[in-house]
Amino acid sequence: MVDASPRAAAGPARVIFLGPPGAGKGTQAGLVARHFGVPKISTGDMLREAIAQKTPLGLQAGPLMEQGRLVPDPLLIGIVEDRLSQPDCGPGFVLDGFPRTLAQAEGFGTMAGGRHAGGLVVLNVEVPREELLRRLSGRRWCPDCQATFHVHNDPPKQQGICDRCGASLIQREDDKETAVARRLQEYDERTAPLIGYYGQRDAQAFHTVDGHRPVEVVFGELRGIVESTR
Repeated sequence: MVDASPRAAAGPARVIFLGPPGAGKGTQAGLVARHFGVPKISTGDMLREAIAQKTPLGLQAGPLMEQGRLVPDPLLIGIVEDRLSQPDCGPGFVLDGFPRTLAQAEGFGTMAGGRHAGGLVVLNVEVPREELLRRLSGRRWCPDCQATFHVHNDPPKQQGICDRCGASLIQREDDKETAVARRLQEYDERTAPLIGYYGQRDAQAFHTVDGHRPVEVVFGELRGIVESTR
């Protein structure tokens, strides 16, 4: 069991998570955010909520996500800028799923005069491609309470049934084999260049971590990195 409870030494942090789909960024981002007492901002969660509520954003983003494609940069930049302007982000934040392209990274750098860039830590989580495929294709999701499971790593007590609310679990369209292959290709083409972008801008703030290890081990290393840069 991972202990991510806030510590006395924990404090403000501005963190960006990079890495391919299935690398465990969402899990680790949540643990880091909880430990440092700052909000986790997941563009994926915000988009899925918009799709479920059929907002104008959701109607635009839904078909793209079903095909495993990225949402247009200007749309996401605007969403994130609005979220970061809220009071709870003053002490810091953990970004999960943004930026995903060079244009988004440049847009982030100019938000509010670049004030978010101070003390920024960029964490790149790496996992072998075959493991990514296994992780992604095994995901199952509850459309009612948003709980997630994995057929191998974290199966529900009753096959196909959500432990929390009893609804039938589904495999999201973007976790099916064809969409997974497209998502990884999109990552290679559009998101992987961010590694060079941030690595060259500030090598001391950029860190690559092996994500193909137990969750608690990966979290311990990530926590230590962020604490050492404060």
